Amino acid sequence: EVQLQASGGGLVQPGGSLRLSCAASGFTFSTLYMTWVRQAPENRREWVATIGSGGSATYADSVRGRFTISRDNTRRTLYLQMNSLKPEDTAVYYCKVLEYWGQETLVTVSS
Repeated sequence: EVQLQASGGGLVQPGGSLRLSCAASGFTFSTLYMTWVRQAPENRREWVATIGSGGSATYADSVRGRFTISRDNTRRTLYLQMNSLKPEDTAVYYCKVLEYWGQETLVTVSS
């Protein structure tokens, strides 16, 4: 059974940082692309970033230069380092592999 458990969300002030984690099990983590997606209140889901099995990464324009996606294949964990956070980054964040969605973690950026 594929399981994706996201964590690390919370309340942070504008300009602050957070690191999200996504612990994965039930599939061959090291061989698959992994993705972060977010959904702000009353908005559509928005793709944030994807990382390939070898570590190549792509980012949405809205987060490029501020967010970094990474993975630890030994720990079977996906990360999203978020710096210079803005109020518009407020959303629930999900990790995703293939058609499987993980549990959400809420990020709130507010003063």
